[in-house]
Amino acid sequence: MAVFRLNTAFQKALSSELVQFTTTGKYWGITNKNRISTDNSVGDIMSDFEKSYEENLAMINRKLRVGESFDILVKHIKAGGKNVTFYCIDGFVKDEMFEKMLEYISKLTEKDMKDCKTAKELLDSKITYIESSVEPSLETFSTFVLSGAIGMIVEDYSEAIIIDARTYPARSVQEPESDKVLRGAHEGFVETVIFNTALIRRKIRNPKLTFKAFQVGSESKTDIVVCYLEDCVNKKQLSAICKKLRSIEVSSLTMSQESLRECLVPSQPWNPFPKVRYTERPDAAAACIYDGNVVVLADGSPSAMILPTGVFDFIQDVNDYYFPPFIGTFLRYIRGVVFALSLLLVPAWYLLTLYGEKLPESLKFLLVKEPNSVPLIAQLLVIEFVIDTLRLASLNTPSALSNSFSVVGALVLGEFAVSSGWFVSEVVLFMAFAAISNFTQASYELGYAIKISRTLLLILTAIFRFWGFVAGIAIIVVVICTTKTVDGYTYLYPLVPFDKNALFGLLVRRTIRSKQRKAHSNDVAMDRN
Repeated sequence: MAVFRLNTAFQKALSSELVQFTTTGKYWGITNKNRISTDNSVGDIMSDFEKSYEENLAMINRKLRVGESFDILVKHIKAGGKNVTFYCIDGFVKDEMFEKMLEYISKLTEKDMKDCKTAKELLDSKITYIESSVEPSLETFSTFVLSGAIGMIVEDYSEAIIIDARTYPARSVQEPESDKVLRGAHEGFVETVIFNTALIRRKIRNPKLTFKAFQVGSESKTDIVVCYLEDCVNKKQLSAICKKLRSIEVSSLTMSQESLRECLVPSQPWNPFPKVRYTERPDAAAACIYDGNVVVLADGSPSAMILPTGVFDFIQDVNDYYFPPFIGTFLRYIRGVVFALSLLLVPAWYLLTLYGEKLPESLKFLLVKEPNSVPLIAQLLVIEFVIDTLRLASLNTPSALSNSFSVVGALVLGEFAVSSGWFVSEVVLFMAFAAISNFTQASYELGYAIKISRTLLLILTAIFRFWGFVAGIAIIVVVICTTKTVDGYTYLYPLVPFDKNALFGLLVRRTIRSKQRKAHSNDVAMDRN
């Protein structure tokens, strides 16, 4: 099992408003309401640890509820004639590393301790571990410890010391099941945010790549990272996203990415269309960052949120860029056509069957050859329900039984359903196409939005016939036009407002050279402005 250390700089920045990571792991310009710091000094901040050693320990024990949870470990030692206490979480700290640290500190002499008048001096001269800092706040100290760092309290010192020697278990970097490619890198994000930022940094070795760190949730304190390229991102959009992140007031993000999306996206509970895109691929996230998008990572989730998002963005896919431009463009058009057919084909066919006697001879083949006593609208709605039932069942089916489940599902929904007289073969054919077409794009949310819209079209067509079909399309268009995005941008961009270059980039897969020329021309325009 792979393990890695969480950078102290990241945790230090969680209560801040700005943090920029560099390839060395240092952090610069971290600001908050108390101070601006690029080192471990605490300045003139009022410390919570200015009481006696015993009172400090009692205060920390109450805060961490030592004795109530078995995994909160406390270790007391003597170093240079002074009492030293360590706090850590069992499972986050390697035993060998902690043992060596205890051995080294316990060998400090009385002269060593007398020479160090403050915790800062002890940290700078005696503690050689690179990821360490002085902390005057009890709240921040407890957050560090609960996040896996080692907290150190030394007698007669008015500040605590944080030593970030934590290790997190993590699964291997493997290709996500729902976001595969035929060519290209077969790696994906994992559930730990620092590992994910490293994967993006590996793709973009540019000092202008910026990671802003936030902490959301008064109780969960979930780590959130906003990723962007300084010279590519739209500053207005970035400001809107960061402002929303700072204004979130919730106790916890229980479902990580989805809970964060609900906090960021304007409330439109009856609008099924997705306001964000997700990817579990570092190469796709890096490509979006290069295109000027903002990528949001949440600790505990392997999915990256891509902002802003419009309805036309879903015709793109990472596979487009692992094929030549002509083939990539062809795949986009196939995806767009299937997108429209999955929404309109079944309702349009049902509408034609309602006017079967008025159809010309050239379209008579669309009618049901062997109708049964079950109304077509009932058959269509039942199969919509059955397909979702099979999809939900497949999620909970053990992999060893998946093949058997597929055979049973195919027989029940196909052969047996038609031969029993419940469904006509034409209904099964059209609904099978609608079900398969949902998998031509990676967004589950968009798939369900199309499904709900198709169901609405079917119901309105069954009730009001032609005018119901027209009204249903009008309702869907209105819903798409009124969909609100995270940054307030229109959902129909780049069509509304019209942006010729952006629209062309969506409709045609550009070559890498043309994209670079476009980026260069944008840089020149920015310099002139």
